[in-house]
Formats: sequence, C-alpha cells, structure tokens
Amino acid sequence: MGAYQDSGDALVGVGFGLIGAVMLDPARSVFAGSPGDYCWGGAASTYFWVDPLEDMIVVFMTQLMPPAALPTRRDVRRLVYAALE
Repeated sequence: MGAYQDSGDALVGVGFGLIGAVMLDPARSVFAGSPGDYCWGGAASTYFWVDPLEDMIVVFMTQLMPPAALPTRRDVRRLVYAALE
C-alpha cells in the first residue's frame, strides 16, 4: 500500500520522488490535495502529509492493521481540506 492508497484505490494523478508520494494532478486523484503536496504512510495506517500551498503539515497517528481495512487516509485528507473551505 502506498501513501495515497487505501482499499485498493488507484494512484492516478500521483507520482513518487525521493521524499515519497507527490500529488501531480488532484483533479484526477481520488484524494483531496494540492499540486505538489507530498506524503507517506506507515504499516499501521500512520500517515503524514505536507501541503506547501496551504502552509500545512498533518500527522495522523493510529494503529489500524491492515492499512487497507478502512479508507482512513483518504477520509482524513477529505475532512482536513473540507475544514479549510
């Protein structure tokens, strides 16, 4: 499972670099975000992302195994970006 993946979601609109996963095209992605935001996820559904455009850093700590059991990463991103509007 990649940082932008939950429950088998495709990584459309996302690329990878030295820092981890990078949002290339938010309009094509199933994840909320800004172009150029980057993230990484851990084995127990832990997750962080940095969005330079929004001047935001998010660290999400949980202990859910396996990571694909629930779409937590996608849901957390959706809720955080909804709160910004």
